[in-house]
Amino acid sequence: MFSFLKKNKPEPEAQAAQVAAPADEAPKLSWRERLFKGLAKTRAQWGGKLKTIFSRGKVDDELLEELETLLLTSDVGIEATTHLLDELKKAAKRDKLDTPEAIQKALATALLDTLKPLEKPLDVSTHKPFVIMIAGVNGAGKTTSIGKLAKYFQNQGKSVLLAAGDTFRAAAREQLQTWGERNNVTVISQESGDPAAVIFDAISAAKARGIDIVLADTAGRLPTQLHLMEEIAKVRRVIQKIDPQGPHETLLVLDANIGQNALQQVKAFDKAINVTGLVVTKLDGTAKGGVVAAIARQCPKPIRFIGVGEQIDDLRPFSAQDFVDAMFE
Repeated sequence: MFSFLKKNKPEPEAQAAQVAAPADEAPKLSWRERLFKGLAKTRAQWGGKLKTIFSRGKVDDELLEELETLLLTSDVGIEATTHLLDELKKAAKRDKLDTPEAIQKALATALLDTLKPLEKPLDVSTHKPFVIMIAGVNGAGKTTSIGKLAKYFQNQGKSVLLAAGDTFRAAAREQLQTWGERNNVTVISQESGDPAAVIFDAISAAKARGIDIVLADTAGRLPTQLHLMEEIAKVRRVIQKIDPQGPHETLLVLDANIGQNALQQVKAFDKAINVTGLVVTKLDGTAKGGVVAAIARQCPKPIRFIGVGEQIDDLRPFSAQDFVDAMFE
């Protein structure tokens, strides 16, 4: 039997945010401030070293070599690093850069231009219900991201329904039900069985109830687990039986801590389920936020959302300008 979980009484925001600690700072900080705080480790990795590298005030071979090392150790990747250095050399020649401040500004501009194409906010107004399938490896923060996305869309005035498509891990289903209670959102789940059937039923329920958005969880899997990758491809095919244009968005959740391995995940999941957007989580826990630039150059999927903390509001749409500012300032 499918189970339907609905809380009629919304829980207060402070209680909703209890998934993480500490909660006392969250109301005091704007999103931009939280982003700066969340990228503190990456900024610390860059900050002092960039100041030293740029202190000579000229773009020469030594500066480029030291900068290359810093970018690579920050998981920017070879292709993106080469691109950024080339852009810096062009700017140095064109604008005659001769101060540390001018060199840093030129690098920040090159990074912004690299990341800007990834800034494509998700438009959920094109279908009703708008079906979002969420995939990722175990531990990436997938189920938690779904809970945060539910809250985000509710704040946009949208009604949301959650589909507990991870039928293999009981904890995932229970975790999703907890998020449903906190956000006052219906969760459709099944104790065991076919995840595609759960999601099919959830979409049917959303259609009947006039729900705006369906967030469909799927079981975590590694790209090397071919039978599981085929299963998630089946989920996609089943969704298309009830809505030929669905899923309308296929989000891949990536843990920023895994660095360059993120690129392989994007490519593997894209091959199986046609990834249309990314959610990059746990940027607050890594000094290697440069992986976002690697994604931009090697597998440029739109980054729909980024996560920089454990609070319920610490997942927001990606802004290239804010991200670059937080990396350098």
